[in-house]
Amino acid sequence: MSELNKIALKIISNGKGILAADESNGTMTKRLEAINVPSTPENRLLFRETILSSESMKECIGGVILYDETINQTTSFGKLIPDLISSSGALPGIKVDTGAKNLANSSEEKITEGLDGLRERLKKYYKLGARFTKWRGVYCISDKYPSKLAIHSNAHALARYSALVQENNMVPIVEPEVLMDGDHTADHCLKKTSEVIKKCFDELILHKVDLSGIILKPNMILDGSSSKYKISGEEISQKTIQCLQNSVPSEVPGIAFLSGGQSEIEATENLNLINKNNTTKFIMTYSYGRALQQSALKTWSKNTKDIKKTQNIFNHRVKMCSLAAKGKWSNELENK
Repeated sequence: MSELNKIALKIISNGKGILAADESNGTMTKRLEAINVPSTPENRLLFRETILSSESMKECIGGVILYDETINQTTSFGKLIPDLISSSGALPGIKVDTGAKNLANSSEEKITEGLDGLRERLKKYYKLGARFTKWRGVYCISDKYPSKLAIHSNAHALARYSALVQENNMVPIVEPEVLMDGDHTADHCLKKTSEVIKKCFDELILHKVDLSGIILKPNMILDGSSSKYKISGEEISQKTIQCLQNSVPSEVPGIAFLSGGQSEIEATENLNLINKNNTTKFIMTYSYGRALQQSALKTWSKNTKDIKKTQNIFNHRVKMCSLAAKGKWSNELENK
């Protein structure tokens, strides 16, 4: 077992998942302004240190993806953020892409940037305590998209990123996200997501990436958000498993789903059904941002000094997701 494989398994084993707390300052500002809290470095830190100090971190979170601002911050009680995460037994991680920009010659699609200077940035993040990283490729879906150009370009970037990350002794999260936006059917999502994931692995293999030392972070197979079709959770789980079984090489240790616009309950319920029906050898867990934090953020906004109340809301959500990662979640437990 390689060192990278050990790190990957530590992050996603035993019902643990990943907290995606890597919102950029721009995204975090939108979320805070929506709940009437000023977006200052101090407020962004206060919310994050509140949830990172929660009891559920020890049992349910294997890794936390951070943003550049956060990995460099010190808590109000004098602990560095990476040290606070490590003290709970979880591993600090870092988002290293610099965002999605318009793809040349296909301007309705996106290409993720950030390869320039990445090797040097990775060395810096490793010294700060990061042991895994994240890079998100994003694909719109319609009758003509994603194009072969977008599929190839983003797969190539994800592979180059992954090779550099492993060179620096960290585990890359490979995140090819086919967006929910649109009126497409789940079958169309299945077809396009399969193409996207297969191309990613073609490129990862070409770039000699150790597949046992990565974590795949894909979307679930869903109908488009404005589709007139709405398949059941059971069908979502079966199509998602089918996609991964046919697209992901067996060396990959596990899959941590993004929530991708699903509500907290939808993301939990669908993960639970995926695990109940999982016939693959892959660990199937969560790498959620909003689907772990949204209720806690709303509670926190009502009284930023009531740390305990915010932590209780966060603990409940994370425990529900951890149960779902074992196929043991239920509506009854949700409403206890």
